[in-house]
Amino acid sequence: MRRTFRLIVAVLATLAFSARPAAAQGVLRDAETEALFRDLSAPIIAAAGLDPKNVDLVLLNDGSINAFVAGGQAIYIHSGLIGAADNVNQVQGVVAHELGHITGGHVIRNDEGAKPATGITLLSLLLGAAAAAAGSADAGMGIFMAGQQAALGKYLAFSRAQESSADAASVQFLTKAGISGRGSIDFFKKLQNLEMRYGFKRNADSEFYSTHPMTSDRLTTLEDSFSQDPAWNRPPDADLQARFLRVKAKLFGYLADPQATLAAYPDYLQDVPAHYARAYAYHKEAFLDKALEETDAILKAQPDDAYALELKGQVLLESGRPAEAVPPLRRAVELSRNNPLIATTFGHALLATEDKANFAEAERVLKTAVARDHDNPFAWYQLGVVYEAQGDTPRARLASAEQQLMEMNLLEAAQNAETAEAALPKGSPDWLRAQDIAMSARAMIERARKKK
Repeated sequence: MRRTFRLIVAVLATLAFSARPAAAQGVLRDAETEALFRDLSAPIIAAAGLDPKNVDLVLLNDGSINAFVAGGQAIYIHSGLIGAADNVNQVQGVVAHELGHITGGHVIRNDEGAKPATGITLLSLLLGAAAAAAGSADAGMGIFMAGQQAALGKYLAFSRAQESSADAASVQFLTKAGISGRGSIDFFKKLQNLEMRYGFKRNADSEFYSTHPMTSDRLTTLEDSFSQDPAWNRPPDADLQARFLRVKAKLFGYLADPQATLAAYPDYLQDVPAHYARAYAYHKEAFLDKALEETDAILKAQPDDAYALELKGQVLLESGRPAEAVPPLRRAVELSRNNPLIATTFGHALLATEDKANFAEAERVLKTAVARDHDNPFAWYQLGVVYEAQGDTPRARLASAEQQLMEMNLLEAAQNAETAEAALPKGSPDWLRAQDIAMSARAMIERARKKK
């Protein structure tokens, strides 16, 4: 399921983020954010008895305060949740709860109403706030967006026992990981306040609460459990908190209107998160010099900041100055140990110079990127451009087939794969891969046809 969900349509978006439209949502990919997600979740995942290498945290472009699991070992976190969280500990509390659904097998067991969404679950901590917001979004807050009603319908399918089980599991996981549960409680109270703000009236006889414990009851139970833990008064990890504030500002700058960003992060703020956010705002307004001033302010204090170098390179690249983008992006790739997302942007810059002397390096960089992150359609597209420029049409078609399969353009994927297969050396790895793609695409086309 993790692979299937993440292979839905992908396009490169502005700056360090890339977005994958998926129905009404889109998967946002960013090297710095994904690194933070890995590090903040690793001890909790280990405490849950799972391998951190096998659990994904995926960021969705959705302004509602939400997180869910959808089969397999993947947790999907809405951008609105990151915006609403005050600290990294609150996000860790959400992760711990969602891991409780995974280890409890709740998605697999839930058969009523969830099948159409592959077992989707709404963030269990949300409760009444989701119900209140489903019909009355507040554009000023920007935290509840379209599609909430559909998510709520799937949420109602989860039993009270499952929610209570996930709550209990979150206590166990955070305690074992030595992480305070205070963030969970604080975030829960934040959501409870939203219930009050939206005027949601609790009704124990309603359909909503027939399947879920009352918010206050769950809050009391969790607080009693967490407050007994030795880690209760332990503050969030300082390094993770600093990184969280960077990512939060970065995400805000990427998604928000530039004027809103500049209002939230005015010029008198001179910390790294503020520079990050303003760099996005100025770039979106095509103020290149101002955007570069913000990235350079970070690099002046931290010259080996790989993500600031990535941002500077991306600003230059998207401003039509790819040759100037190459040095900071090359350095960012080196410092990040060939992070595949940063490497893809670097490969893009090399190709955008239109200097054929750069194409060999672009090929090496992009081949390494897809080897480490196969599910990156834009990297495959760029690799196809390199092959075509070199006159290697069969491998260009194969790269295009990889891209089209991920974007679920099945007919195009099959046609490109079959064309590549006919021209590649029989029995070679590329020939076998082309054959696999063609067979997979044709099989999916046939299954779709039979369902009609």
